[in-house]
Amino acid sequence: MLGDTGTSHLPRRYPAPLARTLSKISFLLTLQDQAAVMQLFLLLCLALLSPQVATSRRFRAQKKQPKEPSTRDFAFDLYRALASSSPTQNVFFSPLSVSTILAILSVGARGNTQAQILEALGFDPQHQAVAELHYSFRHLLVRLTRPGNGFKLSLGNALFIDDRLVVYSIFQLIIMTTYLANIYSTHSGDPAAAQKQINDYLARQTQGKIVDLIQNLDSTDIMVMVNYIFFKAKWEIGFNNRTTQDQDFYLTLEKKVQVPMMNHEDQYLYFLDRRLNLYLPKFSIEGSYHLEKIFPKLGIRDIFTQGADLSGISKYPNIQLSQMVHKAMVEVDESGTRAVSGTGTVFSFRSAYPNSRKITFNRPFLMAILENMTTLFFGKVTQP
Repeated sequence: MLGDTGTSHLPRRYPAPLARTLSKISFLLTLQDQAAVMQLFLLLCLALLSPQVATSRRFRAQKKQPKEPSTRDFAFDLYRALASSSPTQNVFFSPLSVSTILAILSVGARGNTQAQILEALGFDPQHQAVAELHYSFRHLLVRLTRPGNGFKLSLGNALFIDDRLVVYSIFQLIIMTTYLANIYSTHSGDPAAAQKQINDYLARQTQGKIVDLIQNLDSTDIMVMVNYIFFKAKWEIGFNNRTTQDQDFYLTLEKKVQVPMMNHEDQYLYFLDRRLNLYLPKFSIEGSYHLEKIFPKLGIRDIFTQGADLSGISKYPNIQLSQMVHKAMVEVDESGTRAVSGTGTVFSFRSAYPNSRKITFNRPFLMAILENMTTLFFGKVTQP
């Protein structure tokens, strides 16, 4: 079993490198850790089994890729909650960022706290193994961070832990191997220094786009989780800035403002790919949200209360989240799209049509930045 310090009791089907790794891990585990080991053992094996160490015939024969987590339903649920709290304001956020943080928290959550998180993510533990959820996130994160996708996407996760808090080794191992997270030691006894350490880290990772995200830390904030995602891409065929002109944008039926409206006529993927004369405003919007005020609308309540069960993270009692802040920004101009959070047009050519249909985005509209079926960003442009 995993609690032994030798390798003789490990299943023989595990390759020698994996067996040695598991033995070293088991030697470091405390007695309190071992209560969580059996529940997370499968996930640990999935995280450690890589093509380099998995040499068994059975593993090599398995060609089916894990199903990646879908952020679509979660994106709409979170959007509705954010939009209802500020119906006349711009909305912009990263479903991928927020769902990743929740998935990490679910690793250390137990009981109702874990069940509320999994349900909000659209995961049914009655019919699916929890390990599958984490493994699917790992597959998605590895794929998105692979170079050569035709765009720049930097994303990552970090856990800042107070140097006085003992965190279970198994929890640290899982979030490092599965969620590619970095773990840093901080000292909440000096809240100002801890806050600066975290904000400086985020500023570096997002090329200075997100600054001062974390505010008002105090000595009781012993652990801070952050997620960042930076996206940059260009239109496949850009807009000509010479055709950009100020036009009316209707905030409401009665109220309008002048905005710089870009224009381009081409063949777009639009129902039957009929030719479009597209008018799209240049805009720059951002969203900053205290999710502890939003998540209860999604059924995630316990984690921000004294009833939170995060016993899979540490033996330290009464751990709860005091705040969860999310910030996302996007800029759209003639050259392309830049989006960042703490965050194209698809062309298809068929036969030419004699007439072009004119589409003008001159009133509030929804927008999304997708990569395959993954919703990187989602929002509503109410005021460009």
